[in-house]
Amino acid sequence: MQELLLLLVCAGILVSGILAVCLGRLMMAMVSAGLASLFAAVSFLLLAAPDVAMAEAAIGSGLTTFIFLYTIRKTGDGEGDA
Repeated sequence: MQELLLLLVCAGILVSGILAVCLGRLMMAMVSAGLASLFAAVSFLLLAAPDVAMAEAAIGSGLTTFIFLYTIRKTGDGEGDA
């Protein structure tokens, strides 16, 4: 059961990573990249590494995504085509 769940989480990482590359809007691409980082945190948790999972969730999907979204919003570059 845990292997199936880990496989689904890894598929979520791949899908959100591909979306982050392929999306035209910068804001949506950054949200998708944050989602990939959140899936990575869940996979670390499933692999019995809760300390790494907490660090990835806090820094990777939390702080980094927030800083990028804030910067995109301030520069006004979130609506253009890539």
